Amino acid sequence: MKAKVHVMLKDGVLDPQGEAVRHALKGLGFGGVQGVRQGKVIELDLEDGTSEATIEEMCRKLLANTVIESYRIEVL
Repeated sequence: MKAKVHVMLKDGVLDPQGEAVRHALKGLGFGGVQGVRQGKVIELDLEDGTSEATIEEMCRKLLANTVIESYRIEVL
């Protein structure tokens, strides 16, 4: 069983990496980009039958800093 966890900074949290990407895109001539938010995708290879509740617990305890990040689980 496979799952993907998409982790992003919450709205309102400063994203310096996203701002650096936006600035670099502007320097390359892509002036229409008004904002960039950078996140991460974590791919998990799990034993069959692993519950979504277990994946949620993994996210809360380690994979995402829930104070400043939100996450979305995608079971494949």
